Amino acid sequence: MAQHKSAEKRNRQGLKRFERNRAIKASVKTAIKTVREKALTKNKEAAVEALGRVVPAIAKAAAKGAIHKNNAARRISRLTKLVNAAKG
Repeated sequence: MAQHKSAEKRNRQGLKRFERNRAIKASVKTAIKTVREKALTKNKEAAVEALGRVVPAIAKAAAKGAIHKNNAARRISRLTKLVNAAKG
């Protein structure tokens, strides 16, 4: 348990960041899932539209530090490749 005021504050800050990062990651994962579902059901127009919404969300998560920038780049790249390969 933290004893000093500064350590207690750092603990509070860490908990806030943990909750914020967890919420950001959860929303990004949900958005990614919708893109994958639409791409796999051969609904290319809907997949492209969903991809247009998820790419900025992933980039924003990386900018806030919730995920690493290379992780974000890899996710965007894989999703784009998946959507481009979808027929329909």
